[in-house]
Amino acid sequence: MLYRHALVEDIPEILELQKKYHVLTISEEDKADGFVTTLFTPEQFKELIEVEDGITLAVDEARENKIVAYAMAASWEYWSAWPLFEYMIEDLANTTYCGEQMSTKNSYQYGPIAIDKEYRGKGVMKELFDYSLASMAERYPYMLTFVNQINPRSYEAHTRKAGCDVIKTFEFNNNQYWELGKATRAVEQAK
Repeated sequence: MLYRHALVEDIPEILELQKKYHVLTISEEDKADGFVTTLFTPEQFKELIEVEDGITLAVDEARENKIVAYAMAASWEYWSAWPLFEYMIEDLANTTYCGEQMSTKNSYQYGPIAIDKEYRGKGVMKELFDYSLASMAERYPYMLTFVNQINPRSYEAHTRKAGCDVIKTFEFNNNQYWELGKATRAVEQAK
């Protein structure tokens, strides 16, 4: 498996994976295995790639370089166009992690992530997460994310496999979320 940053020419395959696992298009029986809730346009993916360098991919080289997973990560500025992220940005003043006050300067937002069902349970999530985390480490000491409480598979993957900590819970638009965090640097993670 190859892990790399996305290129603009990868957008059509990323869109296919997003559609396959989006909450509006995924089958009810597959929802238990996790889903994506935020729908991105090709233009939003393009900005995320060109401005933020914020999409990492898992590519199966043995299957004609098929994109089998993606993870998104970006500055709070990028995410500020969406109401949920705007809420999280405003709440950073009330968020402490690893003994530090979170801000738009010392943290970034990770996710969503989508992994083709055929590749789940094979270590792809952890490798993709670690690759994404390392790629943001020079810019930010902390990663923050959230998981909808109706998505326990994602919660388990991020807490058990990726080692994220639960910072707190919050409610937005009648949905309950876990807010998670992780230090991006090994020295910070040892705290």
